[in-house]
Amino acid sequence: MQIAVKSKLITTKEQKDMLLETMIRFNEACSYVSQIAFKQKTFNKYKLHHLVYYNVREKFELSAQFTESVIAKVADSYKKDKKVLRKFRSLGAIIYDCHTVNYLKKANLVSILTLEGRTKVGIQYGDNRQFDLKTVLGKQSDLIYHNNEFYLMLTIEVPEPEPIETNEFLGVDLGIVNLATTSDGKVYSGEKCTKIRKRYNRLRAELQSVGTYSAKKHLKKISGQERRFKKDTNHCISKDIVKIAKDTDRSIVLEELTNIRSKKTASRKLNDSIGKWAFSELRGYIEYKAKESGIPVIFVDPRYTSQQCSVCGHTEKDNRKSQSNFKCKHCGHTENADFNAAKNITSRASVNMPIVFYLSNQGFETQATQTLV
Repeated sequence: MQIAVKSKLITTKEQKDMLLETMIRFNEACSYVSQIAFKQKTFNKYKLHHLVYYNVREKFELSAQFTESVIAKVADSYKKDKKVLRKFRSLGAIIYDCHTVNYLKKANLVSILTLEGRTKVGIQYGDNRQFDLKTVLGKQSDLIYHNNEFYLMLTIEVPEPEPIETNEFLGVDLGIVNLATTSDGKVYSGEKCTKIRKRYNRLRAELQSVGTYSAKKHLKKISGQERRFKKDTNHCISKDIVKIAKDTDRSIVLEELTNIRSKKTASRKLNDSIGKWAFSELRGYIEYKAKESGIPVIFVDPRYTSQQCSVCGHTEKDNRKSQSNFKCKHCGHTENADFNAAKNITSRASVNMPIVFYLSNQGFETQATQTLV
């Protein structure tokens, strides 16, 4: 299993200047190659190499390794869409591989290539994740520049436990009033998140109306604060859900909500709430944490989980008239709407219906051929 580890470089002023100059030159070369690739309609890495390699080396005075990385970055940027010219920020990431960076764990140093040759820079891996540097994949490490600091994003290969075999399931309903609710009845309230989101929205509107340099600087600052809050909240929720599943030997069941943002029937207020919370991030955290623990993650059809009665199965729009309350029009069953939905999600994994297992980090997918009864 592959994971990314963000590691901070401890640079001197001279080393930082060298890396900045290297990063700017690297991305200038990327923009140059991108223009040629777009004009010539040549997006294949190997064909692009023959087209621009020697020109790039001479024009930008880059090493052979950096030139290859430039070509690879440009070719990769056109994989999804070849109809739009790709432009590269001057402080965009630099791609490093085993030929351009080496890790010296004993000395906590990294030997990294710059325009002026190699330099040994201090590196801080952090104590929150222990790993063997022999597991660092030489395929790629990205050098990024954020808040006046350099970081290396290391790709690490970690052992992947065998998935547990179980017929028990923990359903999880993702929502807005409650960010997550399990089929055990545990609720992860979104009340605090909603208050903070509204506060940031108010601050953002006030600062945007001012429009000064100081206001724009403050805007950038609060944007980072909000992002870190969301990330930390999603980490805490996903960690707890996976722990519950692991402690009880159950698979985790989620709704397939890939297209949640594309629905046009929702109100503007609801779309704003959906847009302001990172549901895909929360789902991704649950997936990879579960995979690290050997917990299978199952995705089921999300249709009508909030309208279906978890007791009698009766499905009707009027069963749920509010975000929090559910009352079945057929049998009269009443309970928290999110809890009811979580139990429906669990039942959809339990009955004979199509179930899709995803191992998204490897792009692997299998589907059971079963039918709904």
